[in-house]
Amino acid sequence: MFRIGHRIARSIHRKFADEGSVDVSESDGVRYLHLGNDTIQSAMRLSDPTSLELRYTRGVMMFLLFAPKAATMLGVGLGGASVARFMHYHLPHIHQRVVEINPQVIRIARSHFALPDDDEHLQVIEGDGAEYIRNHPETTDVLFLDAYSSDGLPDELSTQMFFDSCVQALTDEGILIANLWGSDKRFDLYLSRIEQSFDGRVLVLATGRPGNILVFGFKCEPDDLRWSSLRERAKALEAEHQIEFLDFVESLRDRNPCSNHRLFLGVNERETI
Repeated sequence: MFRIGHRIARSIHRKFADEGSVDVSESDGVRYLHLGNDTIQSAMRLSDPTSLELRYTRGVMMFLLFAPKAATMLGVGLGGASVARFMHYHLPHIHQRVVEINPQVIRIARSHFALPDDDEHLQVIEGDGAEYIRNHPETTDVLFLDAYSSDGLPDELSTQMFFDSCVQALTDEGILIANLWGSDKRFDLYLSRIEQSFDGRVLVLATGRPGNILVFGFKCEPDDLRWSSLRERAKALEAEHQIEFLDFVESLRDRNPCSNHRLFLGVNERETI
């Protein structure tokens, strides 16, 4: 029995039996996904399934602030399909591909988390995310990594070579979004590798304490990082999507170099401020 509620489903695939089960629980009108333990991997409010229940998933939408013309997104790690479901309903102009290695996660997402069927807006692919990225260079505007398992971030999705391949997978103005866990003892290592791959063009957004931390890597620097411009764009996005974009903009001050007038990108700017 999970501490947050009662279990309603369990699935185990022979190939992934050593990594634990895929479990579903419910409490107070919210359905949760767990991978091998009681840590919440994904959540869906049953009365509003196309909304984003967890704060970190809402933080992912900050890519809209920096890449308003994005037309494609590649996701690695499906989970409970929160981001895929939200975007399919609210941002159908962005074509999504989501790669998930565990077929039971895909099955549970379809049976218990309202994952839409594949169509012209969404394609769910069973496969190895690292291999898929290597084989599809310069094909996506946004690359979203959300592939924590019960044992943490898989080795094959956290090497320097892997993050280098993420840069290659992006279009000229593409953005990487990596969901990391703040209490992971290897967090600083992962962050330094992303910074190296993206030549320091990195922003860090904490979405909880210690909780999920989103790392944004930019293939090229956004045009306008003045606070006034960021707040103006965030205000418009907040009105459109009912997501706390303004709060997220202010949160960028906590972990990134900045002045009173603008935000700077990553370690290179930090050395000059």
